[in-house]
Amino acid sequence: MKVMVLVKATPRSEAGEMPSEQLFAEMGKFNEELANAGILLAAGEGLKPSSEGIRVRFSGKDRAVIDGPFVETKELVAGFWLWQVNSMQEAIDWVKRCPNPMPDDSEIEIRPIFEADDFDEVFTPELREQEERLRAKLEKR
Repeated sequence: MKVMVLVKATPRSEAGEMPSEQLFAEMGKFNEELANAGILLAAGEGLKPSSEGIRVRFSGKDRAVIDGPFVETKELVAGFWLWQVNSMQEAIDWVKRCPNPMPDDSEIEIRPIFEADDFDEVFTPELREQEERLRAKLEKR
């Protein structure tokens, strides 16, 4: 199963405080362990504070652009990985091995990613074929 592992923002990350050299080194070592275990699909990426972000709100056909910063820091994402694991428990075990990604208390969220079979008959053979063509095209990059 694929999971997205989300590092939640903190007031310090939202203030733009950069990680220390030691934390970079610890996270780099952890990323190497993930890669060596064949789990890491997309390297851990840090996100800039929400003050540099934009949201687009949808309401029917209307679109509204909202500039950051966004208020609820605890609901914001500060970074992410994409992992291939055998189970949610395996993802939990790996997250427990992760260095604390923030200087203060922090939280990491693990979210399973939908797979084609999760959509039953709504995801028709034609739509699956379209998706497979797109993925093949992206892999050639």
